[in-house]
Amino acid sequence: MVDNSFSAAVFCICSAVLAVMLRQYSREQALFASLAACIGVVGGAVLLIGPLLTEISDIFTSAGISDDYISLVFKALAISFITQITSDICRDSGETAIASAAELWGRGALVFMSLPVVRVLMEMINEII
Repeated sequence: MVDNSFSAAVFCICSAVLAVMLRQYSREQALFASLAACIGVVGGAVLLIGPLLTEISDIFTSAGISDDYISLVFKALAISFITQITSDICRDSGETAIASAAELWGRGALVFMSLPVVRVLMEMINEII
């Protein structure tokens, strides 16, 4: 895992240097270089995280937590990562308003996804009272 982390760090640093050098000549090409680097790193992370997600799912299942809630946690995590990467790319390209809109969308999606959990929590509170 340390070797993979070091490789990802070197790849990111080289990609950042390339993007900075390209920005002098063409902002569009620098943006595409940054985007390609993000896709590469996220793709590699997905390959490495697969076994970890299986293990976490097994732990939740053995604790008696419903698969629906496990799925909800992983979806929320994915939305958070996607939103963060999207807003950072938008900010790097100078589009702060679009970055803020992407963050607002991500927050709204998380709130919408959490409504079933809030409903169950409220039902549990009503049963206790």
